[in-house]
Amino acid sequence: MPILHASASRRTHKFTHDLKVREHRLTADEPEDAGGDDLGPNPQELLAASLASCTAITMEMYADRKKWDLTGLEVDCEYSPAERGAVTRFKLVMKMPDHLTSEQIEKLQVIAAKCPVHRTLEGEVAFDERVEIRR
Repeated sequence: MPILHASASRRTHKFTHDLKVREHRLTADEPEDAGGDDLGPNPQELLAASLASCTAITMEMYADRKKWDLTGLEVDCEYSPAERGAVTRFKLVMKMPDHLTSEQIEKLQVIAAKCPVHRTLEGEVAFDERVEIRR
């Protein structure tokens, strides 16, 4: 199976990591109250941001094909990780422009749930993990 997306994480200090995605660089860290330097979002915040941005982009791509104006669209995402006996919970709020019809909004909601990150999170996942010794 071909690798569609690859990312790398390398520690730069304490819990701070330099993330490389294609030619882009991002920083992930933990907040100070968790022992980090708060130089970037933590991994769970990045996950919520991935879902919010993927949802927005998916709706925008659809709207572009339909020639619908989505100027002003915002997607907020709150994330509550699973705790003992509870499921992981994502709360998505899609703030739509007020000039859209109820039919357009309904269709965009359906499309939003089809974003690749949403489908990944609600689907079954498998991990292929291995350890390599660096010399």
